[in-house]
Amino acid sequence: MPCKDSLSVIILAAGQGTRMKSEAAKVLFPMCGRPMLGYVLDAAAALGPQRIVVVVGHKGEDVIGSINRAWIPDNPPGGRPAALEFAWQREQRGTGHAVLCAKEALGDLRGDVLVLYGDTPLITSDLLSAFRKDHKEKNAALSLISFSPEDMGAYGRVVRDPEGGVERIVEAKDLTPSEAGIREANAGMYLADHELMYELLSEVKNDNAKGEYYLTDIVHIARGKGMKVSAFMAPDALAVQGINDRYALALAEGVMRKEILRKMCLEGVTVRDPSSTYIDFGVKVGPDTVIEPQTYLRGATEIGSGCVIGPGTEVLDSTVGDGSRVWRSVVEQSFVGKDVQIGPYSHIRPNATLEEGALVGNFAEVKNTIVGRGTKAHHHCYLGDTTIGPGVNIGAGTVTVNYDGTKKHRTIIEDGSFIGCNANLIAPVTIGKGAYVAAGSTVTDDVPPLSLAIARERQVVKEGWVTRRKEQGR
Repeated sequence: MPCKDSLSVIILAAGQGTRMKSEAAKVLFPMCGRPMLGYVLDAAAALGPQRIVVVVGHKGEDVIGSINRAWIPDNPPGGRPAALEFAWQREQRGTGHAVLCAKEALGDLRGDVLVLYGDTPLITSDLLSAFRKDHKEKNAALSLISFSPEDMGAYGRVVRDPEGGVERIVEAKDLTPSEAGIREANAGMYLADHELMYELLSEVKNDNAKGEYYLTDIVHIARGKGMKVSAFMAPDALAVQGINDRYALALAEGVMRKEILRKMCLEGVTVRDPSSTYIDFGVKVGPDTVIEPQTYLRGATEIGSGCVIGPGTEVLDSTVGDGSRVWRSVVEQSFVGKDVQIGPYSHIRPNATLEEGALVGNFAEVKNTIVGRGTKAHHHCYLGDTTIGPGVNIGAGTVTVNYDGTKKHRTIIEDGSFIGCNANLIAPVTIGKGAYVAAGSTVTDDVPPLSLAIARERQVVKEGWVTRRKEQGR
């Protein structure tokens, strides 16, 4: 026998979302760096359900693939997520039909069933827990979540009886003059016993203009059987509103971004200007780090303690060690060690490693390169496919020439070397420990340790050349 408090969750994610004006699945639109469906899954998983069934349809393979690749429950109860299943709604035949499509995936599970939508990314587990508690305390057969949006628009209205129970749901187009002033809308999220839910759905008809089976019909069917239907008014209307277009997505992302920054500040991070700071869900930042304005921290990024990031900086899928500073620069898919300085106007491209105390300064580009401990590349250089040892000085204008037109080659600059300004190192080439490369050299051969390489034409001075040229009328 199932526990009387056992729960399963159905998340409807089959719709096309035509108002998004996109071929992509609506529930996969990103919000603060992750698909909006991920937030709904987190809220559902935190309730400790036996099973979560996601009903997919439009671009269903994409939805399934995205969840399987990227969704990791955020602190599930007991450390274990609920079993996750998928159900297909091959034909778009309404929300009631979508819930029917989940029946087989629920199997022989019993207890309550909670129906949610995959396009409500601001939903929280706290709100859903309060909804369940209200359902039990009122001893309702069927409960729904209602809300009071600023713009009632086309939302169905909740009509209550004198005892406060739900009498019926009236669609906006069917409102009578006496009902037009109702400020309680139906969010479309339902909770009922498993057997009752499917008993009610079995009686839903599709005799409407669209020929669809509407989930809202279970309300009047339940009332017709004398059952108690309750509505739980959500204290935060935004939390239960669906994302129907890209402007609504932008507004919701703004709400989520503020929440991310709020939590980060409470954990000891200084955010100078929240209005110009964009930090993705899941980004980690250590205490005493300062995030300056116009900064973007994206993807799987981790910033250590005591750092200064920004202004005007983007860090993507990268790790930055304690005490480092990155300003007016871009760091992508790279590792930055402790006490490193980057910027201004540097570009750290994928697969770069900057070891402790390294310095990459103005207008430098680093790609697939190891910059050793304490090595300095102050300005105007390109370091691609290079291994640089500790304590190296890279002069202004240095270029490691890594591409021969067909394939890439690697440059090795060993410990303590000194590369003069405007040097070209033609890979594959090795500069030995403690060696010097003279300014303006183009190096094509290996340089032994503690040697000086000079690879340039000897200077020639022709005195009086300018005067003679003018006399010849040139």
